[in-house]
Amino acid sequence: MHGPHGSKWLLAIALVVGLSQASQAQLALNTRQPLPGGAGASTPPSSTRSSVVTDPLLPALTLEQRGDIFLARKEYQAALKTYAHVEQPTAKVWNKMGISHQMMFDEKDAERCYKESLKLDPNNSSVLNNLGTVEDTLEDFSAAERLYAKSLKLNPRSAIVLKNLGTNLLRQHEYGRGADAYAQALAIDPHIFDPHSGPQIGAPSTAGERGTASYFEARSCARAGLDDCAVAHLRRAFNEGSATLKRVADEDDFEKLRGKPEFESLLAEQK
Repeated sequence: MHGPHGSKWLLAIALVVGLSQASQAQLALNTRQPLPGGAGASTPPSSTRSSVVTDPLLPALTLEQRGDIFLARKEYQAALKTYAHVEQPTAKVWNKMGISHQMMFDEKDAERCYKESLKLDPNNSSVLNNLGTVEDTLEDFSAAERLYAKSLKLNPRSAIVLKNLGTNLLRQHEYGRGADAYAQALAIDPHIFDPHSGPQIGAPSTAGERGTASYFEARSCARAGLDDCAVAHLRRAFNEGSATLKRVADEDDFEKLRGKPEFESLLAEQK
């Protein structure tokens, strides 16, 4: 199994709580000093609760909202320190602590936080998805698949969970089912294969696994008439060695791309 900074397979992790209030506060602070303890802070954060609370620039924000700002800024250590001062963490806070741990490659504590969240809110589809990504990272694919399936029962139209499920199934060599999950995800969100705006975590993978995912993403995009998406992912599949000129020529899903300049140029590069 590769280490956290080795070869990665990106698994999108959905944020459960909309950070609207905190995001508005963050926008208001764009030209002001950083939050205490954040990147660029002049003094290190204190471990006392009072130091976290005292900030004349943010008199109206709760601790959770301040943690949300750190999370939005990808300052995960600061987010955790802030959430830790919430006296009675809700399911949402536990989930966001899980995300923060996971983004720092601490799967053990991420798993613990997600499970604490699910104790308080057992039917939260997003937290079930997040826990599934931990199991995927740990390469317990069956456990991850069950969590994604449970999440989808609660929220059948979650494109991000369908995409995660598709990736999981491809890694289990369930190519037909994986392609079907990708197609469902793309039908709900045509941009689901674009770089996602929310947090994403890398799970260990081989070049072959990444290439296989890119190839099936290219097929799904081509089938949906998303030419640019199809060509971009097909290029990655060629680069990872999972696409060949013969394989592409034999694939009906790419028929709509025949004669398109970008597609023909890509094929010419492979000759």
